[in-house]
Amino acid sequence: MIEKEVFGMHDGYKVFLFTLKNSKGMTVKLTNYSGAIVSIIVPDKDGNMDDVVLGYDDLEGYVNGVSSQGALIGRYANRIADGRFTLNGKEIQLRCNEGTNSLHGGIVGYNKRVWTIDDTSDNSVTFGYFSPDQEENFPGSVKITCKYTLTEDNELKLEYKGKSDQDTILNLTNHAYFNIGGIHSGSVLSQIVQINAESYTPVDSKLIPTGEIAPVENTVFDFRKPKAIDADLDKSDIIGYDHNFMLGEPHVMREAAVVYDPNTGREMRVSTDKPAIQFYTAIGLSGEIGKDGAVMKIQTALCLESQYAPDSPNQPNFPSCVLKKDEEYNYTTIYKFGVRK
Repeated sequence: MIEKEVFGMHDGYKVFLFTLKNSKGMTVKLTNYSGAIVSIIVPDKDGNMDDVVLGYDDLEGYVNGVSSQGALIGRYANRIADGRFTLNGKEIQLRCNEGTNSLHGGIVGYNKRVWTIDDTSDNSVTFGYFSPDQEENFPGSVKITCKYTLTEDNELKLEYKGKSDQDTILNLTNHAYFNIGGIHSGSVLSQIVQINAESYTPVDSKLIPTGEIAPVENTVFDFRKPKAIDADLDKSDIIGYDHNFMLGEPHVMREAAVVYDPNTGREMRVSTDKPAIQFYTAIGLSGEIGKDGAVMKIQTALCLESQYAPDSPNQPNFPSCVLKKDEEYNYTTIYKFGVRK
């Protein structure tokens, strides 16, 4: 079932909050401001329901927030070095918003836009956005949709589609901050993570890939077997993770990651047909006040952002993120929730 209510107004547009529920008791709330996931409420091993996605109580929080909570990200998720790339022999200079990097689409990315409501059904909502040519200096006008579907198997399925009238680059993701222990449960560092990737992309001091695709074996980035997030952090000079893992060829659906919380028994399985996934342990959160007074501190959540690798337009050995004129961008990511007794 689906419910729709007014969430507020932004830039003259009415913003709505949609509530999807299935027969198992799972509830998902979504808004067409930034196409954001506002909440996901699922049971633990004892049947207790809790919200497992950070966010805000009202529209004002999403408008003023600085961490893209739950938002759809584009035109290019993650970083592009110096905000610059070459396409069809032409150098393109984007607007930069993270020092010299373009991050998550630039100064005003899709995470700060009101999306249209293109379709609804008993268990789904489709949001749309028209990104005009030269928005944030990206070439081509692109029509984008993201369909959210809540299934009876406690899956939240995201189906991304896009088409451009010129060759361009396109890399869409969702920036939900998950804490499957619940939004008040504190640090996620003791949660168990498995990432089904043989390789990752090392980065420089600006978090831009060096171009190497390196094996995870014998590194702190080896999550091929389940381990606590903080299991190997003392063996490295990083305080947490903000790293891209290579999954394989595009358009091949695979289970990319599993997260398990021993305290509640909840687990989340992430499947995608995108070629990479960014594992981020919220090392940039700095104490914003979120839903129900939850304090969103460093490492009180994690993100698993299905995507193309960062800086792919400048890395010829990474899978190409170029979307040709009139070709369809078409990818799916599924977050499936369950419990272990």
